[in-house]
Amino acid sequence: QVHVVESGGGLVQAGGSLRLSCEVSAKIDKTDVVDWFRQAPGKERLWVAHITGGGTINYADSVKGRFTISRDDARNTVYLQMNNLKPEDTAVYECGLNRIYWGRGTQVTVSS
Repeated sequence: QVHVVESGGGLVQAGGSLRLSCEVSAKIDKTDVVDWFRQAPGKERLWVAHITGGGTINYADSVKGRFTISRDDARNTVYLQMNNLKPEDTAVYECGLNRIYWGRGTQVTVSS
């Protein structure tokens, strides 16, 4: 059984930064994809970014230029560096391996 654990959320003022971590209990292979999704209260779950084991990276338009996804293979961990945060970034952020294994999420709250 693969486990996924997110961490790094918190409360930050608009314009601030946070770095989320997604630790996977298995090695991330070249065929794997790690996604970040987010869900704000009362709203639909939205895709944020992904990184493949081969290094392909994509972002949602709403976070391009502000968020950076990266991977540390030695730690089986994927990071989401979030800069210039906005109140509309407030959400629970979830990480998934191949959209099969999911963590419980980490809360990000951005105050105005």
